[in-house]
Order: sequence, then C-alpha cells, then structure tokens
Amino acid sequence: MNRILKNTAKSTAILVGATLLSLLFHQLGFTDANIIMVYILGVLLTSIATSHRVYSLVSSVASVFIFNYLFTVPRFSFAAYGTGYPVTFVVMFLTAFITGTFAIRYKEQARESAKIAHQTKVLFETDQLLAKAKDKEKILTVTAGQIVRLLNRNIVIFEVVDGKLANLRSFQAKDPISEVTAKTYDVVKEMETADWVLKNNHFAGATTDNFADARFLYFALHVDDRVYGVVGIDVEEHPLDDSEHGILLSILGECALALENEKNAREKEAAAVLAESEQLRANLLRTISHDLRTPLTSISGNASNLMSNGDRFDEETKQRLYADIYDDSMWLINLVENLLYATRIEEGRMILRTSTELLSEIVEEAVRYSKRKVNAHKLNVDCQDDMILVKVDAKLIIQVIINLVDNAMKYTQPDSEINITISRKDNMAEILVSDNGPGISDEDKEKIFEKFYCGSNKIADSRRSLGLGLFLCKSIVEAHGGEISVEDNVPHGSVFRFTLPREELILHE
Repeated sequence: MNRILKNTAKSTAILVGATLLSLLFHQLGFTDANIIMVYILGVLLTSIATSHRVYSLVSSVASVFIFNYLFTVPRFSFAAYGTGYPVTFVVMFLTAFITGTFAIRYKEQARESAKIAHQTKVLFETDQLLAKAKDKEKILTVTAGQIVRLLNRNIVIFEVVDGKLANLRSFQAKDPISEVTAKTYDVVKEMETADWVLKNNHFAGATTDNFADARFLYFALHVDDRVYGVVGIDVEEHPLDDSEHGILLSILGECALALENEKNAREKEAAAVLAESEQLRANLLRTISHDLRTPLTSISGNASNLMSNGDRFDEETKQRLYADIYDDSMWLINLVENLLYATRIEEGRMILRTSTELLSEIVEEAVRYSKRKVNAHKLNVDCQDDMILVKVDAKLIIQVIINLVDNAMKYTQPDSEINITISRKDNMAEILVSDNGPGISDEDKEKIFEKFYCGSNKIADSRRSLGLGLFLCKSIVEAHGGEISVEDNVPHGSVFRFTLPREELILHE
C-alpha cells in the first residue's frame, strides 16, 4: 500500500510539474509541439520514477486529456475544432506510452543486471568466508548471513545431531520483505516440514506440493545421503525467482561441503590424537616394563642371596646388598611418583595446596631425600638468604628439586659436583641446580622439557629414563607462576634455573 501511494504521488507531482511548465511555455508563445514534448518528457520521468508501467500508461492518457483541455481551441473544454487534433492526440499518446515503456524496460534490465552482480558478489564472498570458517558454528553463521544478504528474508537453520533436528537458529533480515511473528505461522507445522526434509533429503514447504501450507521453504544441507542441517527461507508471500533459487542452491551446496570438510577434519584430528595416544601408551608401557625389570631383578636377586646365603655373608657384604635393595626401591618409588604426577597433569587434576613456607626448609627437605642416593656425587647447598618466603605447594616443589638433582646425577659421572643455590631476584625467589658434567647440546635444550624426551646424552648409571622428570618440573613451576630454563655452566656442565613468586612477611604489632 505504501508503495502504491508513493508511486501515485510521484506520477501526480510530475504531471502537475509538466502542466505548469506547459502553461509557462504557452504564455511565452511556444508552439503546441513544444508543449507536447514537455508532456512526453513527463511520461518518461514517470516511467523512471515509478515501479510499474501502469503509471506511465495513466500518465500518457492524462497528458492527452490535459493538453486537450488546456491548450487546444476551444480551451477549457474537451472539444477540438482542428481536424488534425485527433491524430495529434493519438500520436502524442503513442509516443508518450512507447517512450515510457522503453524507459521501464531499460530500468528493469539495469535492475536485473545489478541484482545478478549482487548475487555473484554474495556467492564469491560466501566461498571466501566459508574457507576461513573452522567450526560448525561459524560455518552456519556465515551461511545464514550470506543468505540474508542475498534474499533479504528471515531464515531459520536446524542442526542435525544424531539424526535428529536440534539447535534451532533464527536470523532476521534488517529490512525483510515480509515480517515474521509468532502469530503468522504454525510452529508445529514448520517443525513437521523440516523433519520431513531431514528424513527425505528433499526440499519441501511453501510453494511446493509437500507441506504447501507452511510459511517457510525448507532445504537440506546435504552431501549425497548425509544431511548436516535444514535451512528454512520465508517465502510465503514472495516466492523465489529462478535466479535467487539457483544462487541459493549454490550457497547451500558450499555450506554442506564446508560442513563435510569440517567433519572430516575433526575425525582426522581425533584419529591422529588417538593414534598418538596409543603410540605414547605403547612407548610408555615398553619403557616402564624395561625400567621396572632392571631394578626388580636386582632387588629380587639381592633379596634371594640374603635369604639363601645370608649366614655366609660378612656384615659389609650384607650392608652393600641392603643398600642396593634400598636404592633400587627408592628409584622405583620416584618413577611411580613421576608417573602419578604426569597422570594428574594430563587429566587436569593437579591441585595446588599452597601455604607460606621458608624456601630454605623446602630445599633442605629435598636435599635430605636426595643425599640417600648421592653415592659418589658431591651435593652442595648455597643459601644466600635463609628468610626467603614463598607461597607454594611444598610437596610439589620438593619433587621439582629432587627431579633436578636426580637428573644431574643420572647424566654426570661419579665425583661430579651438584650445587643448589638459593637467592632473591626482584620479587621472585630463584633456585639454581648446577653440575659440572658433560652439559646439554643446543638441540636438546629446545626439547628437554617435553614429555617423554630423554635427550641424546648417555645416562651414567645405564638406566633408561622415562623423560618425565623435567616435563613435571616445568608443569609444576609454571602452575606456581614461575619459569624454568636451562643454560650452560662455565666451564662445562648445565644449570637449571627456576623461579617462584616470593611472599612478603607481614608483622602485626
């Protein structure tokens, strides 16, 4: 209705303007031919300004009658004395109408060209945007936005989850062709139509023979027989034309292919993760079985000797066998502890139970444990400040220091020195564990904190490493808000450096 009123107002205004200009020309003595040209121009402008040829037709007829009434003799009547006037009127009408018709046709062609250009641009942009979309949510959102741009209509999209419709999304056009409200369509009917499209993999709804009374026209987002979603287009009052239908099917096809590629990528990634997990599990089991066999063989052998020949051994031999059993047991305990911590980190179950502690006491406890295994190594502690407070999970930090010391003992020869240094560094506490062993290559430095990475250096005690110790150290230190790194010791050896946030001591008087 608004469009009819606007077109009527435009054509009336143009006709009035042409009449006023013709009256002016008549007063100035212009000929009838000039006035006729003014009315033809008015009809041409009407065909350009309005959206239907009926307005140019009415304007042509009105121009003939107004010209007859105002400018032919006798004036102000519809009679005409001149014998040539009927021919003039017919020629005037035909000229005006044909001119207006051609103008409307050219305007429609220009509009159609602009529409095709817009559709082509939307299709091209859709291809680019879908190429960047990495997940299902983004793919569906991009597709919906492009369809709204293309058709200027309200749309709905259903996902398909486990073979059923789910996660309904509605997308509203900024200036929709037809408004959609809850009262204008039957929700149950729309759901039935969408479900039929899912099950039959064929479009249905408004303007079709299936569920013709639905408000929306529904299409399946599918690749062959696999349906990934259902899209509904509001077409009840304004059906799609052929060009819109063709471009829409192209966009839906691109969307379905993007969903197919996203599904394949997810499955491929999941398969890769599973394969990697299985490989790591196999490697871990193989390594553990090897590492457990060596100390267990030693423990069982020494225990068997003590049981069978204990009364024949002197005290020194017994003590050496006891020490070997103890060392192998402690090694196994440390291995199991690292495995448990690694499992908790992988599952996100590592909970920090922090408290304010003296860093010197934490280091002292770690050294007390490590000295049981030091043997021929020399373990020194340099605490530059006994009053450094840190808020940490003491048990975990003790494990970090034990792992670093144990790592130094593994890769250095007997009689090597291992030094632990404690100091302040700005608002952090810094702990250094250094040795004078063979050092670590630059290539190993980049990977040494990775899980299951054992490095290229030979282990001094010939036992294999799981490659978990330094991985745990990094995870624990970073969980406390600190940093850990490794560097060369001068003149040779390695220095592992890690930091922990300091806690200030507040005295209340």
